[in-house]
Amino acid sequence: MNLSELTRKILKKLRGGVVTLRAKGDVRGRVLLSYTTLPFISPQSIGGHTNRWECQRIAEIWSEHGYTVDIVDFDNLSFLPNPKKKYDYCIDIQNRLEDFTPHLPKECVKIFHVTTAHWKFNNDAEQKRIEEINKKRNTSLSPSRGLPPSKNIELADRVTMLGNDFTESTYAFAGKKIVHIPISTTHLYDSPEKKDFEKARKSYVWIGGAGMAHKGLDLVLEAFVAMPEYNLVIFGKPEIGFVEAYHNELYKTANIHYVGNIDLGSKKFIDIADTSLGIIFPSCSEGGGGSVVSMMHAGIIPIASYEASVDVEYFGIILKENTVVEIEKEIRALSSLPTETLREWAVKAWGYARAHHTRETFSEAYEKFVDEVTK
Repeated sequence: MNLSELTRKILKKLRGGVVTLRAKGDVRGRVLLSYTTLPFISPQSIGGHTNRWECQRIAEIWSEHGYTVDIVDFDNLSFLPNPKKKYDYCIDIQNRLEDFTPHLPKECVKIFHVTTAHWKFNNDAEQKRIEEINKKRNTSLSPSRGLPPSKNIELADRVTMLGNDFTESTYAFAGKKIVHIPISTTHLYDSPEKKDFEKARKSYVWIGGAGMAHKGLDLVLEAFVAMPEYNLVIFGKPEIGFVEAYHNELYKTANIHYVGNIDLGSKKFIDIADTSLGIIFPSCSEGGGGSVVSMMHAGIIPIASYEASVDVEYFGIILKENTVVEIEKEIRALSSLPTETLREWAVKAWGYARAHHTRETFSEAYEKFVDEVTK
């Protein structure tokens, strides 16, 4: 930790967990943003997850529109708005609007920035996955991606959302107009048009953040154990209970290679991406499928669940059942396609990601939203 980062952390603590970004130009008002203070405290972390840059950019856009922005961590449960600050807009990503509302002016516009499927759908879907693994493996895993109950969608005056129609469908009961904001990406890569697809034909990746069971790694491992002629590389932080349940598959299976966390800008990742055909991502609930989008940027063809919340258009495969048998079937089907078809799909996946999921497209969509809501 360098001196400037330490200073920022001390100032944040002294200011009650709040980081402030001053308005640019003529001051029009004040915004409370309940998301993450990390990019403002540790700027070097900006490339670790899309949400860090996105939070920073949301704050910058409001600042550029003349609003001073107070940023707090969404999970800082001790924070409540200071009524003296008279916020004009309040943005939250999870479940704080209910707590905040009594402390906000009546005219304050409450905005729910959706980054996950609805909490109940998410929790029920993950619980089902956990129960299936516990039954198969005679273990006692617990959910790791559970969300707290939230009334955000009911309380919000405006809604912005990452993800596609799947994520929106989990909030349909509220009858709210939803503005879609395309998820961004942390890294850009060259076109895969020169990839050796014969070499890559039988190589796949799985990548995910927290929630190995939630994101279907058990199904993927079981599929590749049954297909020893196919290779699988796994990226992601280990979860103790899951790793214990699938220790043999992760560490003692010749065609499965567990790498762990990886820098998506590293030569090691780029080398693996250059020799990989597809990503397998049978997640049970997402709000934008950042893992899939990142791999599409790297020229890797997506095989993903509908619940991964990523449009794969005409260059990928949507899983309908999320079963081991289906995963095996779709992997064999993709790998059997002609070389030039694989090249075409990979280039289209890369092109789609470049056209729809960049920091520029995120900024354009969010700026349009702020223009509309403040005019």
